[in-house]
Amino acid sequence: MPWLRPDSEGLLSAAAGMGDQLAAAMSTHVPLPGALERAALTSIVVAGMGGSAVAGEVLQAYAAPRSPLPVLLVNSASAPGFLGESSLVFAVSFSGHTEETLAVASAALAAGAPVVALTCGGPLARLVAEAGGTVMDLASGPLRTVSQPRLAAGATVSTLLLACEQIGVLRGVRPELSRACEQLEERRASLASGGGIAAEVARRIGRTIPVFHGACGLGAVAARRWKTQVNENSKAPAYFGVQPEVCHNEVCGFGQHGDVTRQMLTLVNLRSGLEDARLRRGFDLFAELTSEALAGVIDVEAEGEGDLARFFDLVMIGDFVSLHLATREGIDPGPVPTLAELKLRLASETPA
Repeated sequence: MPWLRPDSEGLLSAAAGMGDQLAAAMSTHVPLPGALERAALTSIVVAGMGGSAVAGEVLQAYAAPRSPLPVLLVNSASAPGFLGESSLVFAVSFSGHTEETLAVASAALAAGAPVVALTCGGPLARLVAEAGGTVMDLASGPLRTVSQPRLAAGATVSTLLLACEQIGVLRGVRPELSRACEQLEERRASLASGGGIAAEVARRIGRTIPVFHGACGLGAVAARRWKTQVNENSKAPAYFGVQPEVCHNEVCGFGQHGDVTRQMLTLVNLRSGLEDARLRRGFDLFAELTSEALAGVIDVEAEGEGDLARFFDLVMIGDFVSLHLATREGIDPGPVPTLAELKLRLASETPA
């Protein structure tokens, strides 16, 4: 019997199936127009919000030391002013209805930029297809039963990375994703039954408010993912910070109110195991200098071979932590009624 109850939208199955999403993306080939070649491009822009924005965050972090082109993530309705024929725009919206992403895609098409949509359909697919752009359909394989964008991170991230490899912006993505699949399969075996490191981390967090720290780059993306998964799945507050930036400011924020923070805040350090010596020391010193004002400090270290394997390992662990926190409180992690209400009210109250 599944340990996650209630689970009306199958989040346990989706969390366990992240590796299946990566494998499906690698087995699916969507040809991109020949005009989308590295030599013809000067920049890459990814438009996305919420769970769909994770793909852009990963590409931005992964490409920074590897890509000859700058990558910009746009998580608003405002398109960059530099968009033009040499700017490749990826519009990522699981539902295809995200207003901000539709706005950026429309502006990009008007500016003559090539646009590729990653979506399950909706207005975004129609907009891009009718303009002669490319639509990469996400509504197949493991995603057929997925109802929420946050459950599709494996598919959107891998599809976007593979597309950039296809046009020559990145290299070596496919073997890295293969190693990530192997690591996720190994990690799933220890988590799916309801035990493992995720259960222990959730137990230690308990009813405190977690603050997740990750190293700049993919570690920061992982920390933000843990934060948003706790928000949406556990319906609880959570925050994140990025090393080494937190050592320049946040570390100063524990000089007062220790009697309160000691009861409320738990620091969770997400370590890839690939950080340099200075970053590793930053994690250690931050914990040392603030531990007396915290309920606890938890270190989680990723496993796997390569940056993507370790990133996805952290993501899977975090997803399961959020599910454990939900089930400890008897919360159904799937529905997000507050988000639904907010979107309805924005739609009705915002002038046309």
